[in-house]
Amino acid sequence: MKNIRNFCIIAHIDHGKSTLADRLLEYTGSVSDREKKDQLLDNMDLERERGITIKSHAIQMDYTHNGEQFILNLIDTPGHVDFSYEVSRSIAACEGALLIVDAAQSIQAQTISNLYLALENDLEIIPILNKVDLPSANPEEVTDDIVDLLGCDSEEVIHASGKTGFGVDTILEAIIDRIPAPEGNPEAPLQALIFDSVYNSYRGIETYFRVLNGEIKKGQRIKFMATDNEYFADEVGTLKLEQVVRKSVKTGDVGYLITGIKTAKEVKVGDTITDAVNPTTETTLYISRILLPKRSILISNWISWSFRRLLARSFIS
Repeated sequence: MKNIRNFCIIAHIDHGKSTLADRLLEYTGSVSDREKKDQLLDNMDLERERGITIKSHAIQMDYTHNGEQFILNLIDTPGHVDFSYEVSRSIAACEGALLIVDAAQSIQAQTISNLYLALENDLEIIPILNKVDLPSANPEEVTDDIVDLLGCDSEEVIHASGKTGFGVDTILEAIIDRIPAPEGNPEAPLQALIFDSVYNSYRGIETYFRVLNGEIKKGQRIKFMATDNEYFADEVGTLKLEQVVRKSVKTGDVGYLITGIKTAKEVKVGDTITDAVNPTTETTLYISRILLPKRSILISNWISWSFRRLLARSFIS
């Protein structure tokens, strides 16, 4: 469990989240040359046509760092304001977030909105300045904007390019070094958080979950606590580019579950999956934890940053 990292990518729309996710998958060897394509995680026709992410996508990567094998569970999230709920669901299953900022466009509205969500859930934030290869990029000024907003050191802001792959190795090192490993008790009764689900016309509802305590095994009799319905885990596995069937998914890991459910309303996001015979006494409430001190500091930094930019523009004009 100490070698697992769960993180998401958050940003304003068109700041290069999906492209950077493609480079992470390529660098870690999670995709072959034959499987490579743009917007690899976006599997809807509309997403590819418009070049935007509508639905969050989870994928697992294996990466060796200093001779140790790590499991990196990435959740790519939408950037458009209309899909903020998708972002909030993904954040609930993570310990860290990559905050992507375009070096040419700087901080924008959804950057702040998504950052609020991440801080409310006490995620470790790794700021990344993307698209530094663009001719219109202004990395020095935008880095200062990020430092003013987060209150971090400029050295903590990673310069990268999703197009060329520059800085991807540094990002992976930061993920391993700065994002904490998941916590949990492998010996406790099963407690897993449902953070998403998709409908498959052949297999029924595919439930995506994060195991907080215990483990979920194939063939196990399980219960969804919100509905009090019981099912058998017909299939469990992890989410690589293709679903990989496993005998069990253990504490701290992210995976999928097939139970034969055909009705979407039976699977509620934020619900707790537990063992039907030996259920957990805890429930996983899908409620953001408001961290008032962090939020107040962030708002103060944002007001200060906005005022200085407005003042500078008035002098220029």
